[in-house]
Amino acid sequence: MDIRIYVGNLSKSTTEDEINTLFAQAGTVSSVELVKEKGSGLSKGFAFVAMPTQAEADKAITMFNAYSLADNALKVNIAKPRV
Repeated sequence: MDIRIYVGNLSKSTTEDEINTLFAQAGTVSSVELVKEKGSGLSKGFAFVAMPTQAEADKAITMFNAYSLADNALKVNIAKPRV
């Protein structure tokens, strides 16, 4: 089962491809889900990245928490389970 990672404080112009390319530096990216506004299609400022192993997820969190992307310091941690 994939490990879901929350990625917050994204720029409105950030794309799924940019997130995928960034997180691929830490390991295999299973999927990227960029949460978008319904009307404009722009990013709401957060996304979820799925990685296949805990080790890769931990590496991504270490590498990219507080990482500057488009002048925004990212907030990266394990996603809370959906309720």
